[in-house]
Amino acid sequence: MSQSVKYRSANRGAFGGFDKLLLLAVGGLLVMGTLLVYAGTREWFRSYGLDPEYYLKRHSLNIIIGGLLAYGTTLIDYRLLRAYTPIVWLAAVIGLVIVLIPGFGTEINGARAWISLPGGFQLQPAELAKIAIIVGMSMVLADRDQTDKDPTDLDVVKALAIAAVPILLIVAQPDLGTVLIISAAVVAMIGASGAPARWVVGLLLAAIVGVFAAVQTGAVSQYQVARLQSFVDPSADPQATGYQLRQSRITIGSGGFLGKGLFEGPQTNGRFVPEQQTDFIFTVAGEELGFVGSSLILALYFLLFIRAFSICRRSSDLFGRLVCIGVIAWFAFQTFENIGMTMGLMPMTGVPLPFLSYGGSSMFANLIGVGLLQNVHARSR
Repeated sequence: MSQSVKYRSANRGAFGGFDKLLLLAVGGLLVMGTLLVYAGTREWFRSYGLDPEYYLKRHSLNIIIGGLLAYGTTLIDYRLLRAYTPIVWLAAVIGLVIVLIPGFGTEINGARAWISLPGGFQLQPAELAKIAIIVGMSMVLADRDQTDKDPTDLDVVKALAIAAVPILLIVAQPDLGTVLIISAAVVAMIGASGAPARWVVGLLLAAIVGVFAAVQTGAVSQYQVARLQSFVDPSADPQATGYQLRQSRITIGSGGFLGKGLFEGPQTNGRFVPEQQTDFIFTVAGEELGFVGSSLILALYFLLFIRAFSICRRSSDLFGRLVCIGVIAWFAFQTFENIGMTMGLMPMTGVPLPFLSYGGSSMFANLIGVGLLQNVHARSR
């Protein structure tokens, strides 16, 4: 009884207990992303006689829905979320199975990863799977927290089993980018849990071997293989992925120090970079906002990670720390991969830039992740 009263009292003060700097960082990124999505699509739609604010309206709606989901995540004490973990995990797995059923899943760029909904909306279950895996693994690895003992090999195996089922279903789509992001979070959480170092080394080696085997056996689509080849040799596919990478680098470099000005980028307005409102949104920032604007975006990400690490460090229990580590690893790897991809420093894997790129499912998942961080912060002070 006393414990439930403590949880309820924490909930009443949750809104006032938000980390203000984390809110500032995320809010700044959302504003920047909204402007960049609008800048990257307005002339494109206007040239076809369509509503130039189409993507702006939908992106704003995604932020509103995501914000409500994030706030809802903070209402229940994160320690009580364990009870809902099996439901979330099962929902994610069912969604991942549905997208693989012919007639239900929608294929885009070689990956059958979306479920089409009325009104032109699409749902990507793999984004929900990120949340389910992080919370599920944290629950298993933190079960021994009260005994002050590190996880046993059996605990690690159980945690990996929770991650393995969704990962295998995502591989079947196939969606290499999402698999790499989830794998980064899994390795980080295993390492932070206190598990033997051999597990971390083994998982890193398994990831390298797995990617190589997937490419060699054809588990990865030809579209994604072409993207990997373009990273090694940009001239390998000059009419498709090679062209996209080359135009991406040209667009970013053309912005110079101060940029061409918001809505004034000739490369962006000319639609020289495919998928610019999603995976390549950073090219809009590079061209129109230049080095200064791009640096501001990176500074906001840096502030986000600093505050997230601070929340993780102050967490009062292992479960909260592992949830934070999982979210941090997810955001950090995805941010590094996306920005590195647009500049030719990382392979093109088709992952959006957190909080900036257009996309409903990714925005919902990102903001739920922020909600988890705020939940831990509000109840760890």
